[in-house]
Amino acid sequence: MSIMSKERVAQHANVLIALGFESLVAIGLYAYGAWTNHSWQYWYFIWNLFLAWLPLVFAYTLIQYLKKHLWFSWQAVVLSVLWLGFLPNSFYMLSDFIHLGNVVRVDLDFDVIMIAAFAVAGLTLGFSSLYLIHRELIKRFAVIRAHMAIVAILLLCGFAVYLGRDLRWNTWDILVNPAGVLFDVATPIISSSNPEVFSTTLGYFALLGSIYTVVWQFVRSIAGSARI
Repeated sequence: MSIMSKERVAQHANVLIALGFESLVAIGLYAYGAWTNHSWQYWYFIWNLFLAWLPLVFAYTLIQYLKKHLWFSWQAVVLSVLWLGFLPNSFYMLSDFIHLGNVVRVDLDFDVIMIAAFAVAGLTLGFSSLYLIHRELIKRFAVIRAHMAIVAILLLCGFAVYLGRDLRWNTWDILVNPAGVLFDVATPIISSSNPEVFSTTLGYFALLGSIYTVVWQFVRSIAGSARI
């Protein structure tokens, strides 16, 4: 292994350690809140955090596979679908602020901090995996096409957050109940009977897109490259 390769591995390891530490902080805050409130309320935040890790796992596995194989091979396609299917879970935790005030708690301010910790962890994990895929797209396609693909992905994520929060669909429901998901997706779009579909989707898209633009430009400036 070359010196450059060793440095790259060390950098990746440091990023994973930092992401792991961030997740542990969120879990630690939850544990303290559960102890002070004598309640396991919000236990599902930990499950949501686990789901937020999956896109990064799929993205990293895909990138390793693409070093020796084409993106259009069936293994790469499966990994890409899994990554895209679970990516919205990373951003879904932004919507968990809706739970504030649902039950009586000891310290509402602390709950804000705790939920923010999970939301930021989810965002960091999601944007990390998105950045990895973005780089791979740029290596293989024109820059503008790669950027447009990311725009489309973020728009889909905004819509997926709406499906999860408002219609209560999960990623695996696409396989378990595809007809139900398709019906709920198509009905409000065709009839335009529910304006929340568009406002929520575009709202999350604007938020995620603006944050990722900053992340992309910041990392790009540090890398000192005009293409990555």
